[in-house]
Amino acid sequence: MHRRKIHRTGVELTELGFGASVIGNLYRTTPAADAAAALDTAWDAGIRYFDTAPHYGLGLSEQRLGAALHRRPRDAYVVSSKVGRLLVPNEDPRGVDSEGFVVRDDLRRQWDFSRDGVLRSIEASLERTGLDRLDLVYLHDPDDHWRQAADEAMPALADLRDQGVIGAIGAGMNQSAMLARFLRETPADVVMLAGRYTLLDQSALDDVLPAAEEHGKSVVAVGVFNSGLLSRDRPADGMKYDYQDAPPHLVARARAIADVCTAHGTTLPAAAIAFPLTHPAVVNVTLGMRNAEQVARNAHLHMSTVPGALWDDLRARELLRDDVPVPDGVHAPAAERSPQCP
Repeated sequence: MHRRKIHRTGVELTELGFGASVIGNLYRTTPAADAAAALDTAWDAGIRYFDTAPHYGLGLSEQRLGAALHRRPRDAYVVSSKVGRLLVPNEDPRGVDSEGFVVRDDLRRQWDFSRDGVLRSIEASLERTGLDRLDLVYLHDPDDHWRQAADEAMPALADLRDQGVIGAIGAGMNQSAMLARFLRETPADVVMLAGRYTLLDQSALDDVLPAAEEHGKSVVAVGVFNSGLLSRDRPADGMKYDYQDAPPHLVARARAIADVCTAHGTTLPAAAIAFPLTHPAVVNVTLGMRNAEQVARNAHLHMSTVPGALWDDLRARELLRDDVPVPDGVHAPAAERSPQCP
């Protein structure tokens, strides 16, 4: 599996990353054995970038990820976590977390993008993971906290990066407009862009992606299946789009894209994974994976061939924006890649 470097840093990410939110019991319980098998399978498939956060399962994701990686050579992989939500004792527990994770709510999240909050959050993440360092740290969903995030949290991360404590810094959000501001107005190296550069939504071409290119920065693409609608060869009614039931016109559009994929000898989910990586600013696609079967499937999809002619055909049929920049093939030119992972 090839690696791409976050621009102007020494941090290299495998083109496919492991998103650890679901092993924090997102929406339903993931047995510990399934989480461990998923992480082992990811390693065997060549995945060397793993993303987590305190928010995911009130620390459970970080704990499980750290347990799986502690026996691996530390310089062989990259781990990112996030700051902005401190975990503090819950004075009024109700038994189960109220923010989508099936875990006990003995802890609660407390928004904090102050310098002290950043330092406390990183220290707590290191304790939960058992790792000696975090390679990449994002501000997590600072939508309602721009001023403190830009004026306090990002400079705190920049100081740690400049001291060599962290390799790269950034922000992760579901919206693109504020991520573009982080790229233009702060020392962020990279942003984690959720759902805004996919086969169904290329709105990041209006802000994040040009900002990244203009300032020599990078983008990690997540949510490339748009909550599920692009995850099957043939989209069905009732599938989700951006966490809601997909409207009929988007289901129809996804089916039309699937038909073109079939005509080119590939599948909709394979194309969904491949598409963001055709943009020169995108260095990685990270997918949430719950068990070994999902990991094996996604790794296979990523490594499968998606012909460059597919993108031209989709544009000709007005199923992609005309200004989508795509190379002749699915991946970046060889000169932009690092050697394959062992």
